[in-house]
Amino acid sequence: MAKLKIPVTSSDHVAGPEQAAVTLVEYGDYQCPGCGEAYPIVKELQRNRGQSLCFVFRNFPLTEVHSHAEAAAETAEFAGAHGKFWGMHDALFENQDMLGAELYSALAESLGLPVGELGAAFRAGTYRPRVRNDLAGGVRSGVSGTPTFFINGVRHDASLDFDTLSAALDAAASGAGR
Repeated sequence: MAKLKIPVTSSDHVAGPEQAAVTLVEYGDYQCPGCGEAYPIVKELQRNRGQSLCFVFRNFPLTEVHSHAEAAAETAEFAGAHGKFWGMHDALFENQDMLGAELYSALAESLGLPVGELGAAFRAGTYRPRVRNDLAGGVRSGVSGTPTFFINGVRHDASLDFDTLSAALDAAASGAGR
């Protein structure tokens, strides 16, 4: 069973209390159809579990097959640097079929972010190291595709449907998943 090699830290994008009974880490790609399918499932798990779930998102852009994946991840990191990561994360998944520079600028503007700074960050590669650091950490943890989930540090290798993920979170909360 594969284990998460990079522990969750304050530099991660975290939704929910870090002391929650269960931590769900996703390595995802904003252009990946499977990640797009998992997105509403994760949102529902967050709604159902409230403060008992800590959700962490890490970038794992599959650039060989998804030409917009890295730029989308850099856009999310730009938003994160301005305190708007989750708004951008959600908007990217909700507009997954329109990824590209025009969408990134429109989303940045809608979130009140400085669009000119986003363009400058792309040109300078400002957020590329952060994205690639997440990717390297995923590789170290045995991630080879997206989405990949870890529940309390252990890779979830079963189905990604709501019921199966929910049962795995229940098992982890009761201690059986450790």
